[in-house]
Amino acid sequence: MALPWKQAIVVGGSSGLGDELVRAWSSGGCRVAAVARGEDALRRIASEAGAGDSVHVYLHDVTCAEEVPALFQQICRDLGGLDLLIYAAGVMPRITPAEYSLDKDIATIDVNFTGAVAWINQAAERFGRAGTGTIVGISSVAGDRGRGGYPVYGASKAALNAYLESIRNRIGRLGAKVVTVKPGPMDTPMTKGISGLPMMIQPADAASQILRAAARGAQNVYVPGKWRPIMFIIRSIPSFLFQRMKKLNS
Repeated sequence: MALPWKQAIVVGGSSGLGDELVRAWSSGGCRVAAVARGEDALRRIASEAGAGDSVHVYLHDVTCAEEVPALFQQICRDLGGLDLLIYAAGVMPRITPAEYSLDKDIATIDVNFTGAVAWINQAAERFGRAGTGTIVGISSVAGDRGRGGYPVYGASKAALNAYLESIRNRIGRLGAKVVTVKPGPMDTPMTKGISGLPMMIQPADAASQILRAAARGAQNVYVPGKWRPIMFIIRSIPSFLFQRMKKLNS
């Protein structure tokens, strides 16, 4: 499909969903900057891109927020502009039901939320001034309800949801767009080894759905779409009942 964007940044664009998002947007005619900390994966992406300049790669750890302003400006210059930012970086460290690890919790917040703010702030300022542009934040259905299994992962995604809505309310009136994407479980390295995950989707399928949703200017997107009514029901369950529902609350 013909895309309404010419230059895009995909943060977390080296594996899983991020890799597929780079492929989807570059094959649609965008010049894409793939930003990630995995050097080998970035080299693979650069190699697969061939001799053209459709994909540029940048080595960056999203926990190094202080690097973002200069790197963002460099990428905009290299691409010849920017009209789309996708934040797809995310982690979910394994924890046991009785584990409370501050180190893992801080790492989760740094990647899933603080890193997102660092990059999205830059794009929001640029797009707000220009009165155009699109920001896509990859959140999760886990941010819709506080579950006992991964408390800080869900909380980081809930914070991202609120932040994206706030940015939408700030720059949406100026003409820019902000898309909050809430995927269910995907077959990626993040979910490897976790059994019993419902409605597992392949990253390529998710990327295709996200592309179409962003192109039509959707604000809140569940991937796949069947999660929307399911999460509406789950959000409606009273807390005292939800606490007793072990399968939903894990």
